[in-house]
Amino acid sequence: MHEFTEKHHAFISAMFYVLLTEKFGERGEAAFVHATQRYAEQRGARMAQRAIRDGKPLNFATYRAYGEWVNTQSVKDEGCDNQGPVLSYSPDFTEKVTMCPWAAQFKEMGLEKAGTVYCTHLDNSVVRGFNPYLVYEVPQSMHEHGYCIQIARGANFEEGKIPQKRREYLKGLDYHCGHVYKTFSSITIAIFGLEGQKIATEVLSKFGEKYGQDMADVLTKYYDTDFDVTK
Repeated sequence: MHEFTEKHHAFISAMFYVLLTEKFGERGEAAFVHATQRYAEQRGARMAQRAIRDGKPLNFATYRAYGEWVNTQSVKDEGCDNQGPVLSYSPDFTEKVTMCPWAAQFKEMGLEKAGTVYCTHLDNSVVRGFNPYLVYEVPQSMHEHGYCIQIARGANFEEGKIPQKRREYLKGLDYHCGHVYKTFSSITIAIFGLEGQKIATEVLSKFGEKYGQDMADVLTKYYDTDFDVTK
């Protein structure tokens, strides 16, 4: 079995977008947005729970330190890991992202539109799950502009210093892939019933066809995991 990477994660959400919009049009896209937001809010909530447990304030410095993932070695070797310059540290922390493995996967699949929808709603929803009073903006994505702009309002980081992630709280991409598959499946089934179940099953089938049944089986092992709470 190969290593789970960010590109596997992107494939799952991309296939949900394709199948939802093919079957349900605008309602399918609305369901996709809702699933993206829910998935992201769960991530942010777990980060907040760990921070509160450790007595940390729910500010952007803590948000950066308590993130659950770092780029895998596989995407670094491919040269599509997250890259780009910092445009400002204070008062707003602003990044220009010129490369991203999710964007690379969406592009490989010819699904830039899906990438735009996903990226428009993902990061600000993670922040909302972490602390809804923080303001995080993604005014543009690389799918239509060539690069992303991401802004953490009022972060007030020290010049040249970005809080480093606490490695004990990182999760493997198998966990994140299991999470995105479970949440998108649950939302799709809740909205569309039997037709939603068919979509979730087809996504899993297509994942297995592309990456192998052993990797698809890993996704289903996380289906009983409670992603709302930290472990």
